[in-house]
Amino acid sequence: MGALFRSEEMNLCQIFLQSEASYACVSELGELGLVQFKDLNPDVNAFQRKFVNEIMRCDEMERKLRYIEKEMKKDEMKIPDTIENPKAPAPKEMIDLEATFEKIESELREVNTNAEALRRNFLELSELREVLKKTQVFFAEHGGHHSMIDDVQMALVHEDTGITSTTVQLGFVAGVVPREKIPVFERMMWFACRGNVFLRYEDIDQVMKDPVTGDEIFKSVFIVFYQGEQLKARVRKICEGFKAVLYPCPENSQERFEMSNGVSTRLEDLRTVLYQTEEHRRRVLASAQKEIRLWVIKVKKIKAIYHTLNLCNFDLSHNSLIAECWCPVMALEDVQMALRHGTELSGSTVPSILHRMNTKETPPTYFRTNKFTAVFQSIIHAYGVAEYQEVNPAPYTVISFPFLFAVMFGDVGHGFIMFLFGLWMIAYEKKFLAQKSDNEVWNIFFGGRYIIAMMGLFSVYTGLIYNEVFAKSVNIFGSSWIPNYDEAALEANTDLTLDPLTMFDNVTGPYPLGLDPIWLSSLNKITFTNSFKMKMSVTIGISQMILGVLLGLVNHVYFRKPLNIFCQFIPELLFLLCLFGYLVALIFYKWVSYTNHCTQCAPSLLIHFINMFLVKYQHANDGYQNASYSCETADPDITGCTSQTTFYPNQMIIQLCLVVVALLCVPTMLFIKPFVLRHRHNSMLKKVEGRRAGLTAVSQSALIHNEELDEQSGTGNGTADKEQAISDIELGTVRSSEVKLSINGDGGEHNHAEMEDQSADDVKLEEFDFSEIFIGQAIHTIEYCLGCISHTASYLRLWALSLAHSQLSEVLWGMLFRFSLKMNIPYGGSVIIFVVFSVFAVLTVGVLLLMEGLSAFLHTLRLHWVEFQSKFYHGSGYNFDAFSFKNLQNADLDE
Repeated sequence: MGALFRSEEMNLCQIFLQSEASYACVSELGELGLVQFKDLNPDVNAFQRKFVNEIMRCDEMERKLRYIEKEMKKDEMKIPDTIENPKAPAPKEMIDLEATFEKIESELREVNTNAEALRRNFLELSELREVLKKTQVFFAEHGGHHSMIDDVQMALVHEDTGITSTTVQLGFVAGVVPREKIPVFERMMWFACRGNVFLRYEDIDQVMKDPVTGDEIFKSVFIVFYQGEQLKARVRKICEGFKAVLYPCPENSQERFEMSNGVSTRLEDLRTVLYQTEEHRRRVLASAQKEIRLWVIKVKKIKAIYHTLNLCNFDLSHNSLIAECWCPVMALEDVQMALRHGTELSGSTVPSILHRMNTKETPPTYFRTNKFTAVFQSIIHAYGVAEYQEVNPAPYTVISFPFLFAVMFGDVGHGFIMFLFGLWMIAYEKKFLAQKSDNEVWNIFFGGRYIIAMMGLFSVYTGLIYNEVFAKSVNIFGSSWIPNYDEAALEANTDLTLDPLTMFDNVTGPYPLGLDPIWLSSLNKITFTNSFKMKMSVTIGISQMILGVLLGLVNHVYFRKPLNIFCQFIPELLFLLCLFGYLVALIFYKWVSYTNHCTQCAPSLLIHFINMFLVKYQHANDGYQNASYSCETADPDITGCTSQTTFYPNQMIIQLCLVVVALLCVPTMLFIKPFVLRHRHNSMLKKVEGRRAGLTAVSQSALIHNEELDEQSGTGNGTADKEQAISDIELGTVRSSEVKLSINGDGGEHNHAEMEDQSADDVKLEEFDFSEIFIGQAIHTIEYCLGCISHTASYLRLWALSLAHSQLSEVLWGMLFRFSLKMNIPYGGSVIIFVVFSVFAVLTVGVLLLMEGLSAFLHTLRLHWVEFQSKFYHGSGYNFDAFSFKNLQNADLDE
């Protein structure tokens, strides 16, 4: 029960570990996962701590593992998950792990280097083969090299004279250039050489691969004819600028053919060597693939252990480590057993010592949760972590959160779809957990699978109360309205208005479960459901706020704060009950007292509630004062009763008393607590000063006596030493304990009792700022009083969103299904119905389930954080962050 409704009791412990057993003991504590270590070296730089070298070694091992993992992902090799959770390796095993990782990394780097060189050589030979092939075809089309030169010489005409040059021998270069650079390359060659070169190119059909990245690259073969050494240098310079690769190309056809055959032979040899290299690389990765997940877990455990050991103090004199940690009281025996087990594993003969410490530090907050309650606890922690031992709102949220959601989302059909979706995720949760999806939206839905199932289930219940199934009602028990409407009667009477005076059957009674289905066909359905849902929302909201105030009482009693009970809880409860609790009572009174035959004198609760503060009342006619109390037999025309007439005996006196009590609660909350705290502080201050004055007199008498003895013996120390001794005694600098009075009054009563048991010289009072306390109490009083009004109005969102959801469902049904079902189209009606149903299903899921569901979820979240939790929950604690290995099994190297 303590773990569910209140955080676990925590204890600050001190652990003494021998150096040789410290690693094994911390490892066992990590497996246990119930200890939060404190940093005892907060001012020491991370690079100056004792085990910084070991952590750097772990970082280096993680770097090597990341490299191995990257190489596996490059080959699309899946890293297998493991159910095995290995123990943290012993320190001496780090050397073996480092050697293994070093061997694998060096082997992979060597293989990758050789493979890269082979791929680069393969790429160059492939390009050379393509150059030889394309130039061979190019020259063959023009009848050989010399014939081609003649054709080119005939084409090179001087711009000035128009005379064709036929006497100059032309040279040529051939190579490859990226395909996307060909247009710019051609223009640059033309302009730079002033048209005195001849360029031909052709795309390479074979897809090349970059030897480093493995990306596909597309290139083209080109050949450039030029005239003279000057143009030759210019052409080569342009090729170099465009990163074109030039290859030797013989002029003779036979030489080109022989070179091509040689290149093809070398390519086949390279292809074989590359295949063998890739196979060797895969074997190395496959051997590491089986163990890499276990290696990651082991390295992370080693690093976590040394990081934790760096938080400890090192005692050189005893060769031991001293650690401080927070631990749940219920787990102290388990921690001691883990320490004993770690000592045995290390072979140490000196046992580890666990010592419980007394401290005034605020302990961390720890709740034991399972996979069902964890999502509700996370909702609470999103607002703020509970203070230590503060009442936990999560157990109440398990029921209230899905219920308030369902009040706004009440529909059997929509709720059932949501319930099935949550149930599907719960049924296959192990499969989805193993997939480790990176989709954030999916992870949010999957993380809230239990709350989604609960919200859907509660929505089915509220949908039964509202009698709504996809905006339609279900007639199970038969209608209680007269006449009994059948299908023909409903079709004939399309403008039906239900009148309780003439149409309701009192003998049959109301519909057994929820609303009568006949209301769906009524024109005054909105009027009825608005009144019903509005009053229901106010009743639910005020009930939840009263629960929050009562939970505040539980906190005051547990923390022994009687002043808060009398000066805070009781006024808050009376203020809430006298005003808004009375409103709920009026709602139930009206439901019970005013039947369908007494609607003329039915009170307007909103008007009566406003008149309650205005002290404005309207009574029945003289001589018929009692007629309003039995309006079923009275004539409204004679009694003069209306919706604003007083409707029960002594109503004015009772309401006036309630208003006066509520108004008196405001100064009670505002003034009493600050003045009581100031009175206690002044009383304690007088006691301390009185006892110090008596102590000073005794000390002066003792010093005079010592002075006389010193004069007789001739060993006086002088006036300065006497004054210093008196000052030291008056100030009481050497004391065994301190008791502090809290400024804000929390715990002040308990501390006051402790002060009375202490001697005055052992007490040190904190500075008491009355103005700060008074302002804080004033803010709390104003916030609570105004909050009761605004929070009550805020709960009307239950009514508003319920009405919006119902109307959207009805509009969606009327615009699609009703319209399509009225069509009389032979043979094509089924197709139309199928299309309409598809559109209806998409809009239902997209608009009503997702958008409306998210809106209702956010409003429910606000009602819990602001309206409910603000009554008792502070949320200013900090979470228990245990040193644990439990989450390392699925951890990545980058985490």
